[in-house]
Amino acid sequence: MSTISDLLDKNHNHQSIFKTAGELGDSLGVSTFLVGGYIRDMLMHKTANDIDIVVENDGIKFAEKLAKKLNAKGFVSFEKFGTAQLTFDEYKLEVTTARQEIYSKNSRKPKVTFTDINQDLSRRDFTVNAIAVSIMPDSYGEIYDPFGGIKDINKKLLITPLEPDKTFIDDPLRMLRAIRFAAQLNFSIDVKVLDSIAKQSHRLDIISNERITEELIKLLSTDKPSIGFYLMKDLGLLKYVFPEMLDMPGVEKINGMGHKDVFIHTLQVIDNSAKLTNKTEIRFAALVHDIAKPVTKRFNKHKGWTYHGHEEIGRRMLSNVAKRMKLPNDLKIYLQTLTKLHLRPIALAKKEITDSAVRRLIFEAGEFIEDLMILCRADITTKNPRKVQKYLNNFEKVEELIKDVKLKDEMKKFQSPVRGEIIMKDLGLTPGPEVGQIKRAIEEAILDGIIPNEYEPAYDFMLEIKDKILKNEKN
Repeated sequence: MSTISDLLDKNHNHQSIFKTAGELGDSLGVSTFLVGGYIRDMLMHKTANDIDIVVENDGIKFAEKLAKKLNAKGFVSFEKFGTAQLTFDEYKLEVTTARQEIYSKNSRKPKVTFTDINQDLSRRDFTVNAIAVSIMPDSYGEIYDPFGGIKDINKKLLITPLEPDKTFIDDPLRMLRAIRFAAQLNFSIDVKVLDSIAKQSHRLDIISNERITEELIKLLSTDKPSIGFYLMKDLGLLKYVFPEMLDMPGVEKINGMGHKDVFIHTLQVIDNSAKLTNKTEIRFAALVHDIAKPVTKRFNKHKGWTYHGHEEIGRRMLSNVAKRMKLPNDLKIYLQTLTKLHLRPIALAKKEITDSAVRRLIFEAGEFIEDLMILCRADITTKNPRKVQKYLNNFEKVEELIKDVKLKDEMKKFQSPVRGEIIMKDLGLTPGPEVGQIKRAIEEAILDGIIPNEYEPAYDFMLEIKDKILKNEKN
């Protein structure tokens, strides 16, 4: 049997975890393995911080002992599944009893029985995740690959260990995992698996909205989320994941005048945002920014196709979307804000901008102003290089204006830490120009970096300069 001990030892921090867990397993007479995504990513020379360990015994008791040896934190156990989670440094560990799961037709809650590593691997979603590696001292690095997962990694292919219908009937969430892995790993999905997903898509009805939302967010976190959305459209999954997109595809023409395919445009914006930022919230905003275009689409014989008010109507639609998807309130407000304002920066750039108009945008966007500008850049999907450059220049102009207005407002708010009342009281002065001169001198000294913007240094500086200013004022 081949080994990958060299790969296991490559990450010294992980190595100490593996050796400790393996030695613990040896002392208890319990076979101990690394499994799943960690092995897959390691074989693909990717880094992973989520470590899954399977033991052929009581996983929770094993995890309790391992947590003590590692001095790990955040111990949580799930008795029914024989699983425990713990945190060691920045690494998340999941320790599981090798198990089988038997599902009923209308529920995702399985009957769990404990078994050996080979049976455990057979219940996993895809062959590329059904690989185990021993971390026992006498078999360290030995690979268990009963379903040819390594071969499928090399082929960049997603295929189920068992018949795909059984895999997806047992756990319909695996259909969304297939979509997400295809985007995340840039893998193809086996034809039989694709056919099964299309046939079993209705099974997503039994999955909670929270779990579906979780998979959607994971898809948005990939390098090219559009791969997953095109697959969901073709396989009939969109109605269960994000039904608002069902009316987006297609182009209608009247009198030779057409419009953008909103579905394609939306996916381009998502992919653009993925290139610009790792922040999943911005990618989510890209998904929903044109959510109301299908319901606001109108044809005007003079102007062609219009979507008047889609940004505001989209903002309102997001209340129901957030409720259905069980989104936290702060994320709902974030998405509503960016959806409502996503046209505003380009509108500002097209005309002479007043400080008040920029100030209003800053006020309405609040702490999300920078994210809004990233979304606006991602929203440029024209193939005309001149137009792209023109839009980018416009956004740079708006960003400069935002900085200028912010600076002006900060300067207006800026005042000496030593107030006029203190100057008059401690220097025995009455209201007059000399008080203002002393105050301005302190402010100038702070701006020039002569003294810090703190009370005591400012007060000492006042005492230092007062005689000179008062003398000049008398003369």
